[in-house]
Amino acid sequence: MNINRRKAMGLVVGATAVPLVGTGAARAQTMIRLTMASSHPTVLAWVGPLETVCERANAALEERGSEYRIDWTQSYGGQLYGAGETLEAVTQLITDAGWIGALFEPSALPLQNIMYATPFSTSDLRVAVETMNAMNRELPAMQAEWDKHDVMFFGASCSDGYSLFTKEPLDDIMDLRGRRIVGAASTASYIEPLGAAAINSALPEFYSQLQTGVADGVIIVGTGAYPLKLHEVAPYATRSDTGPFTFGAFGMNKSVFDGLPEEVQEVLVEMGQVYSDENAKIIEARDAAVWEAFPEEGATVRVMPTEEKVRWAEALPPLGKIWVEANEGPDVPAREILVEFMQRLRDAGAEPLRDWAADL
Repeated sequence: MNINRRKAMGLVVGATAVPLVGTGAARAQTMIRLTMASSHPTVLAWVGPLETVCERANAALEERGSEYRIDWTQSYGGQLYGAGETLEAVTQLITDAGWIGALFEPSALPLQNIMYATPFSTSDLRVAVETMNAMNRELPAMQAEWDKHDVMFFGASCSDGYSLFTKEPLDDIMDLRGRRIVGAASTASYIEPLGAAAINSALPEFYSQLQTGVADGVIIVGTGAYPLKLHEVAPYATRSDTGPFTFGAFGMNKSVFDGLPEEVQEVLVEMGQVYSDENAKIIEARDAAVWEAFPEEGATVRVMPTEEKVRWAEALPPLGKIWVEANEGPDVPAREILVEFMQRLRDAGAEPLRDWAADL
């Protein structure tokens, strides 16, 4: 029997199945057709693990002795939709499952963007990922945020924290005053309070803006700076590590998920952890590799000491409070979530350089 994604929404498994003959007796097998997609290519650390999910899901079903298998149609690199459409694509069944970029959806998925309002809260990538995974699985408000868009959350995606790459040496974070720093819009609140001029731009433009003098430096994750060769035009690298980010998730259309057989649902939920673990593993390996490569390729690397990070954190406005005030509402308990988030980080062994819930 073949079950496509739309049939899965109202799935009733019949007695008919396609018999497959293995080394033993023939056994029935039911194929469920699903699509896995992303707006970005698999070279990215949060997209590549989707391929791993597709590979391991059927292996897990076989281990359970299940009659079901998933016939995945995989489509990456924006073949089905663009970067700003990752949530809509799953909600509207352009794809059944895939990576959803919460960073593109600050209004639709405000709770998923909490880490942008809580820099320097942990330096441990695993703690960051597992905290968000646990909150999404255990807290009704986090689940409701996904439910509103007909999405089933499986596992958080993550990246390393921001660092600074400048054309001239940066001996202290307070020396950022007066410098023009290019970066994503979300980074402005990290550098403008220090007296820097934030230039909102897109990744492909960073190199030329540094090369032509439009910008004096860039704030970006190290694993993003290296492939763009930004250390060629901004050779003074300050490894500041504002803390890892979770900025989206591997998810599925919930109506499709609800229509799947229970054992398939259980395996997909398990794959959420596989996804997050693989994403974190890739980031950890690449982070170590790029920071080893920077000085080998001519960059001067300075590791920002903790005391300097503390001064940076304390110089910022109350980002947590600002985030709460912008998002608190009847269906969005932002205050409660922020308090819970900070406490869970501490319970996991993190030592935040600033308590972003203290200003509430």
